[in-house]
Amino acid sequence: MIKDPHATAAALLPLVGGPANVTSVAHCMTRLRLGLADRSRVDDEALRAVPGVLGVVEDGASYQVVLGPGVVGRVTAAFETLLAAGRIGTADGDGRNGDGEDGGEDGGKTAGADDASVAPAVTPAADTTADTTADTAAALARRGAELKARQKARNATPLKTALRRVADIFVPLIPALIGCGIVAGIAGLLTNLRWLPGLTPALTALSSAFMALIAVFVGHNTAREFGGTPVLGGAVAAVVVYPGVAKVTAFGTALAPGQGGVLGALAAAVLGTYVEKWCRARLPGTLDVLLTPTLTVLVSGLLTLYVLMYAAGEVATAIGTAADWLLTTTGALAGLILGGLFLPLVMLGLHQALIPIHTTLIEQQGHTVLLPVLAMAGAGQVGAAAAVYVRLRHDTSLRTTIRSALPAGLLGVGEPLIYGVSLPLGRPFLTACVGGAAGGAFVGLFAMLGTEVGATAIGPSGWALFPLLAGGGWAVTAGVYGGGLLTGYAVGFLATYFFGLPDGAGRPVCDPEKHEPRPADRPGPRPASPR
Repeated sequence: MIKDPHATAAALLPLVGGPANVTSVAHCMTRLRLGLADRSRVDDEALRAVPGVLGVVEDGASYQVVLGPGVVGRVTAAFETLLAAGRIGTADGDGRNGDGEDGGEDGGKTAGADDASVAPAVTPAADTTADTTADTAAALARRGAELKARQKARNATPLKTALRRVADIFVPLIPALIGCGIVAGIAGLLTNLRWLPGLTPALTALSSAFMALIAVFVGHNTAREFGGTPVLGGAVAAVVVYPGVAKVTAFGTALAPGQGGVLGALAAAVLGTYVEKWCRARLPGTLDVLLTPTLTVLVSGLLTLYVLMYAAGEVATAIGTAADWLLTTTGALAGLILGGLFLPLVMLGLHQALIPIHTTLIEQQGHTVLLPVLAMAGAGQVGAAAAVYVRLRHDTSLRTTIRSALPAGLLGVGEPLIYGVSLPLGRPFLTACVGGAAGGAFVGLFAMLGTEVGATAIGPSGWALFPLLAGGGWAVTAGVYGGGLLTGYAVGFLATYFFGLPDGAGRPVCDPEKHEPRPADRPGPRPASPR
């Protein structure tokens, strides 16, 4: 738990190379996302050791520090304040350690870096014990970093780059989706209980207003991401939700306000960005000021009305129909597949394609039925980590890693467990997928039986998703979702305990009484085996 965001930010800044090495700062639900000028100046191991840091992830152009929900916003604010102060100090030439170069002998080191010369002597026996136990977590962390680096190289494809850009459009909207989703849940609960009838319309208005205008925000973010003028992107996308489009006919059918939803807004803003760039490249400066905004809104707006809204509306309707059919007809099988494959999708970067699908379902139906099923992958991960903790009871360093990462895993932040435990070990990652498949099948089975479980927002997972559940009655929905989590925990634990670790994995690597390696593990010739 991070108690002092300013202290955490102060510890992070020199470890990522100082203010001069940071080109951009942003955050999502759980991660501080940094753009870096020189990746080689980052001290990964020291970053992982900072109290409150749950892990680090490198994804494309951004370097991400996993801090967890709730605290990441406060740390980001403190980080930006220190970053601005450091840049001012560097510009003034005061010689402080603002850029990670000056003063590096003292300020650029992590706590305890200068204590090696005064460290107490360690006996050979104690040193052997430390080497055979305390290095395991570090070795697994290095293995996880290697796997991430290889995966990053595989992910450097045009498709996955495009998916990351789509994610960057929708991720900034998640806090508003969560807030409005919780307010909608409160309004629904008060309505069902018939409490405070004078307040519920106001709560409904608060929760619905953002969703009614979400197309504008999507257009704004899309234009910014693709290099256009954000306000022009928002202006073009605004036509999707304008009530007056009901008077426009496309393909012989009158349009409906909101038709096409976020997909139509996304396409409209991308089109508007390309029109804007085309105009700016060809018009002289005096005409650019007047004609570029006009042509951007006119050309892309007309194409949105007469082509994109209709086409995107058909796609959005198909997505909603397919999601409903998938869970009500093949619920258990669909849940098993989705829950079992979600962790590999995260590794491949393909899970980002689900963000606009979730948003479309929330916009259409008020909730997404896919997120609770996919959240079961995190439950399998938690169960697998718990099994590793129990089996490897003599590996104190790895058990410490699991203890620190498990609370975040229960709240749906799975990166520390994935990259610090299950993925480097290999088989526990597969057995975690088995647990996720079992939990997904549980939720999918109840969907087939008529109990739909949905989420009114995206972002949270694990226990943090309970306040956002929707579908039938909240108690029944929460019961099914909780049952799925317990199933994922149990199956992930059992599969990992019995099949996820090699035989003898839980044996101590040294004789506990003498603190010496077992005879078979000592250097030199092994004792002859009896014939």
